[in-house]
Amino acid sequence: MLGGALVTIKLTAASLAIGIVLGIPLAFGQIYGNRLIKGFISIYERLFRSIPLLVILFLVFYGFPYAGIRLPDFLAAVLGIGLRSAAYQSQIYRGAIQSVSNTQMKAALSMGMTKLQSFFHVILPQAIRFAIPSFSNEAAIVLKDTSLAYALGVIELLRQGYYVIATSYEPMAIFLAVAAIYLVMTVSLNMVLTRIENKLKIPGIGIEGSSQ
Repeated sequence: MLGGALVTIKLTAASLAIGIVLGIPLAFGQIYGNRLIKGFISIYERLFRSIPLLVILFLVFYGFPYAGIRLPDFLAAVLGIGLRSAAYQSQIYRGAIQSVSNTQMKAALSMGMTKLQSFFHVILPQAIRFAIPSFSNEAAIVLKDTSLAYALGVIELLRQGYYVIATSYEPMAIFLAVAAIYLVMTVSLNMVLTRIENKLKIPGIGIEGSSQ
């Protein structure tokens, strides 16, 4: 089961990374983009937040070969989960960015920074602090959603559990063990992110104080 748990951790980390890489630019485009960019991002979000994750995984795994792209099961799972997570993460970052007072953007622009420089050097560092609590929830959801990757043949924790059941004939005990491992991983992940949040926290500065 340890091998399956490690695959689950890799799936979670890679999917969250895709979500971060895509989610932040999507949030930036939602707030500062023109109507065309905002419209495109809105369609993307509606699509990936409305379609069940299992269907997205099947579309990536079985649909990409029609375009001449055949992905291994692990990469297809990471891409499907990551694209879906990006849609949710972009909402998290959008809310966090909008929690930072707009006067700070104006002040940075008045100092000669471009909008992009102002975003990365002034707005984003503060927004990340506000985003961590919501990101913790999304990370826990992604970790649990990786169990759907078994449908593509990825030997993650749940599928590894099925293999053990096939030889031990103890389904209840194995499923309880799988559930316990997911619980430990989820609690551990939340504890790590809570520690990061506390470490980055600035005393006296919160969302309600950002406009000061």
